[in-house]
Amino acid sequence: MTTLDTIVSLCKRRGFVYPNSEIYGGIAGFYDMGPMGHLLRQNMKKLFWEFMLVDHENIFPIDGTIITHPKVWEASGHVGSFADAMVESTGGHAGNKRYRADHLIEEMYSEAELRSADLAAKKEGMSSIEAYSILLKGKKAPDGGILGEVKKFSLMVETSLGVVEGDKKSAYLKGEACQTIYLDYQNVLDSMHPKIPFGIAQIGKAFRNEVANPQFMLRLKEFEQWDMQFFVNPKEMDTWYEYWKEQRMNWYKSIFNDKENLRFRQHRDDELAHYAKKAFDIEYKTPSGWKEGEGIHWRGDWDLSRHGKYSGHDFTYTDAETGEKFIPWIVETSGGVDRTFLFLLLDAYKEDGDRVFLKLHPKLSPYTVAVFPLVRNKPDITVKAKDVYKHLKLDLKMSTAWDDRGNIGKRYYAQDEIGTPWCITIDYTTLEDNTVTLRDRDTATQIRLPIDKIREYVFTRMQV
Repeated sequence: MTTLDTIVSLCKRRGFVYPNSEIYGGIAGFYDMGPMGHLLRQNMKKLFWEFMLVDHENIFPIDGTIITHPKVWEASGHVGSFADAMVESTGGHAGNKRYRADHLIEEMYSEAELRSADLAAKKEGMSSIEAYSILLKGKKAPDGGILGEVKKFSLMVETSLGVVEGDKKSAYLKGEACQTIYLDYQNVLDSMHPKIPFGIAQIGKAFRNEVANPQFMLRLKEFEQWDMQFFVNPKEMDTWYEYWKEQRMNWYKSIFNDKENLRFRQHRDDELAHYAKKAFDIEYKTPSGWKEGEGIHWRGDWDLSRHGKYSGHDFTYTDAETGEKFIPWIVETSGGVDRTFLFLLLDAYKEDGDRVFLKLHPKLSPYTVAVFPLVRNKPDITVKAKDVYKHLKLDLKMSTAWDDRGNIGKRYYAQDEIGTPWCITIDYTTLEDNTVTLRDRDTATQIRLPIDKIREYVFTRMQV
């Protein structure tokens, strides 16, 4: 299995991900997208919007702000409940180190043992902190240190608004991107006039004051989420919940190579977020075990009811056909763009002898094609190659790379490493019959193809 260190090295070397503020020593939990990373993420988002807005009906996109009214986070329960149970290790080889308590117990106990402990804790009326403390008592941390008391740490990132010192007001950066969807629910209802069931989708930034040690793209303090909140009649909640579970899993399977590395995992009661009555995670099998990529949450009427209570707004919906009144229940699909980005790279990374290539879906690859002149010191070949490059890039609007450096073999390998599906070489034969050499990334096989057939060849295979 591909190691995380291998992907970290590739990301830096090939321009996918850079450590933030690296010239100042970096800052834990923050990363910048390089040129290849930006293009890959844009393609990921494009497929997400295609899934939501083209493949499905009655879903509306919004783009909410990062900062909202502070009462939003009181109403949502984040100020009081959005916290991680943390435990500190002392005396280990890594010095004092904090761990997520729930992550430690998942490593120390089987799923059956945890479910049994969960039932016992509920029977005794214990809080999750008390239950975690019992499970971790007397245990050693992975670094060999002694585990201390389990405590709660708030994940909210606080800031302040105002220009006069002493007159500034506290505010929070979004702890989860979806809250702006609930705030704009009534606006969408009034302006777009949808009938329930309908959804509102968004890709947005979120911030969490993670105190656990960052693990590259797995645990970030600033990250992106792609969310969809689907508003339904409570009577239809079961049907729609199962529908979106299946739809989202099928979407992930459509963009990953190794489907067996994707699975559903249901949350235990002690894991459930304060807003969720039921939750399933779509997980990906990484080198360090199964990790959450997206959650499918049964949020019920928690969000609209809470915001209604705190704001005084009545979110009651009246069915125009039946006259039935109800507060809509919500099925949430909430995924991490950054985590999916990492999972896609882990899934795509392949080695073939001394050749490394990223087997990304053609619709995800940063570049669809790359164009090379066989040699750079022959004007006829270079001019012809530039003409083909401009035709693909400007006329056909195809994401196209240009490379005339070094020998042709090294250029192929360089494009393999960033996942370019097809490389097109203009050579001496091109000048004679207007055909090119087209090389396939996954197989490294080559064919001759007329220039006017490139579009048909590529676009047909883009649908795979």
